[in-house]
Parts: sequence; structure tokens; C-alpha cells
Amino acid sequence: MRNYDDIKHLSRPQYPDLPPMSIHDRAAQFSPFAALVGYEDAVEETARLTDSRREMEQDEINELNRQLQELAEKLSERPKIRVTYFIRDKKKEGGRYSSKIGNARTIDQAENRIVFTDGESVKIKDMYSVVFIEE
Repeated sequence: MRNYDDIKHLSRPQYPDLPPMSIHDRAAQFSPFAALVGYEDAVEETARLTDSRREMEQDEINELNRQLQELAEKLSERPKIRVTYFIRDKKKEGGRYSSKIGNARTIDQAENRIVFTDGESVKIKDMYSVVFIEE
């Protein structure tokens, strides 16, 4: 087995017309090559599942309207509520359902949304339910 004793004492070759390569550039020579840049991201995006938005029945719409009316009457108390709503996906068909828990500050009639004390808001057209949380 050879241990390179015959060349260990030699210095690295230097060329006047070729500056030494930086460590970063030298390391890049050995990095893996991705022939299809973005392919993994595209596969991951295709595999991501979304929910379809379901249409509300008339009874559900009436119940939501009742809940919103009750909320409007109690706004001065800043009631704690949980709003369930639909968030449309920006990249593909469908979206997901989410819930927001917080104290309601106001109902913005111009923007048609509920504004919470933390500044967040939820559009009424995306809502499925409003539930009062007793503390």
C-alpha cells in the first residue's frame, strides 16, 4: 500500500495565468447534479391534497345568519367566538377548512367580514359557522 511519502512534501502547483479556485467553487464541482430543476417541487405540489368547497344547505345558511345576528347584538361585549371558514388554495382547485378563535371587535359592513381584536379578519362569504365560546 502506498502512503504518498514521495509527494507529501511538494507544494501545490501554481499557474500564473490561472488564479486559484475558491473553496466554494471547488466544492461545487462535487455537488449533486439536478437535471430537472424544480421537478421535486412539482411532484410535491401535485401530491398535495385539497378539499373541495361544499355548498351550504338553506338550513345551514339560515343558522349562520342567526349566529351573525346574535354576534351583531353582542359586539359591545367583544365575545369570544370560533369561526369555521374555507380558505381557497392559491395554486390549485379547492382549498382547506380552518377555524379562527378570538374576540370579535366589529362586523365590517363595507368589506363584509368579521374583524377580531388581534386585527385578523374573516370574510363572511367564506364562513360556515360562528360558535360562541363561554369563558
